[in-house]
Amino acid sequence: MMLKEEINKIIIDQKKNIEAQETGIIREDLKETTITPNFVLIISGVRRCGKSVFLNQLKNKQEKCAYFNFEDTRLNNFNVDDFSKLEEQLTEIYNNPKTYFFDEIQNIKKWEIFIRQLQDKKKQIIITGSNASLLSKELGTRLTGRHLNKELFPFSFKEFKTLKKETIEKYLIAGGFPEYLKQENDQILQELLNNIIYRDIIVRHNIKDTKTIKDLTTYLLSNIGKEYSYNSLKKLFGVGSINTIINYISYLEDSYILFSINQFDYSYKKQIKQPKKIYAIDNGLITTNTVSLSKDLGRLLENLVFINLRKKYKNIYYYKKETNECDFIIKEKEKITTAIQVCYKLTPENKEREINGLLKALEFFKIDTGTIITYNQEEKIKINTKTIEVVPIEKFI
Repeated sequence: MMLKEEINKIIIDQKKNIEAQETGIIREDLKETTITPNFVLIISGVRRCGKSVFLNQLKNKQEKCAYFNFEDTRLNNFNVDDFSKLEEQLTEIYNNPKTYFFDEIQNIKKWEIFIRQLQDKKKQIIITGSNASLLSKELGTRLTGRHLNKELFPFSFKEFKTLKKETIEKYLIAGGFPEYLKQENDQILQELLNNIIYRDIIVRHNIKDTKTIKDLTTYLLSNIGKEYSYNSLKKLFGVGSINTIINYISYLEDSYILFSINQFDYSYKKQIKQPKKIYAIDNGLITTNTVSLSKDLGRLLENLVFINLRKKYKNIYYYKKETNECDFIIKEKEKITTAIQVCYKLTPENKEREINGLLKALEFFKIDTGTIITYNQEEKIKINTKTIEVVPIEKFI
């Protein structure tokens, strides 16, 4: 429990800091993010991707706003009983605000009760968080159908170019974490990864075997675009239960570090039994935390394509039949609409394999046109009734 005076000082200090904060690169997502009356807006994403700056950009478009950041280290003793004091002080300092902006509120237990109370008073609420599952689960119990989700990713290539004035080659390796791009110090992303694993996974889930979760994370980051199974990882890391591996990977996904995709099958039972593929939130996070992938431009290209697909689509799969494979299959409204192959450079040696994998997917799903994304090649290939468009990554994104 905290004193009212302590909360008052923190609010005032934070108010000064947020007002002094630079606007930063205006995010592309700002144009399409609307605050809907009577709905809580949840902005979720990996730590340090720019959520707080985005929140400030959003706040500058509103009138009579209050702001509070629950990541403040002075809030160690803050608990559910202090929310009434917080509301009282925010009302006073911000002169009866209409809209409340809360950063990382999931750090406080039973926070969703406070949010529901504010919403019942017809207040508009925008919150950020770095754990997708935690936010949705807890709000879902209190605000059924009364919250909207917005995911924020590290900088897009357009945002990267605004900041760095550099090429796609640099972006392919450096990724889009704003602070890292400004400093270009690998330790920033190494410490970020350690921080997420410790604070959002080890502490939150009370994990005792810290070595395995760290080693698993490094292993998966080093094997981007490759298949894995829970059973193979269980054997590799020598853990006693397959559920341990399942839980660890779900924690990594909830924290937005990694994403898994299934091999497509019309049978969901068969789908979940097949190996999955793993991808990461950002190429810079990969290159600064692994050795084997730092120069593997082909897999970095594949990961970059995945990131851009993940921003738009939730149902992404890979296709595999016998020796033929297609990297990405997109399902929209119960129908497969898109097939994409990724190849850093089409050559006489790999052209047949890459095209055949895509063709088999197009034939299986009865799609007329497919795409092969390369680093810088562009052409159109007609094979019988199918069209294959070879597109450079810069044009694709």
